[in-house]
Amino acid sequence: MSEAPQEAVTGILHPGTMGVTVGAACSGTVLWASEGRSDATRQRAADAGLVDVGDLASMVATADMVISVCPPHGAEALADTVADAGFAGCYVDANAVSPTTARKIGALFEDFVDGSLIGPPAKEPGTTRLYLSGSHAEGVAARFEGSALEPRVLQGGETGAASALKMAYASWTKGTSALLMSVAALAAAGLPDGFHRAASEVFERLGVFKEARGASVERLIAALLGSPATRADGDEQV
Repeated sequence: MSEAPQEAVTGILHPGTMGVTVGAACSGTVLWASEGRSDATRQRAADAGLVDVGDLASMVATADMVISVCPPHGAEALADTVADAGFAGCYVDANAVSPTTARKIGALFEDFVDGSLIGPPAKEPGTTRLYLSGSHAEGVAARFEGSALEPRVLQGGETGAASALKMAYASWTKGTSALLMSVAALAAAGLPDGFHRAASEVFERLGVFKEARGASVERLIAALLGSPATRADGDEQV
């Protein structure tokens, strides 16, 4: 007779305003460590039904998956702490970090999934998505199926792909909002000039395409990245 499959046990670091909804949306048993956390965090975790195991060492010894949801500047240090504690399961970094940082964190673990959260805290379906990339992404997504948090696996996405998507999304939404607010306040003194200097450099890099029609996306991106630009007729410009 075959043994019954073991219940999934997930650890959540840390159940803040967003993190607690990630934990609540995850199937199976969800653990958290209250050591050093505030009374407000303790109450959020209790209201969400998370199981307090006291400290990080107890969490990593029990959970087969740990999900990190913390301020971006603390993502690397938190991952180092989990790795140093001997965690041998799947580590999911769902923080707003760069692809380079995601790959650096991923190197600490044998099983790693790069994640990015887009939307508000996942309190109701249809508002928030968890994008996932990496070889174990499907297994992570399975824990959120049918919940308020919608998992999306980036097919063929390597480690860093989900973080790149988050960076692109944030650049578009927050960047354009900041630019429009600066334009609206154009008569005010003391506005930062970084937007306009950056725009000038973008147009300078794309200057070779000024008279061109139908330039490929690949050539435009190469020019923006500072790679050798190409003429409109396809000849390399050095």
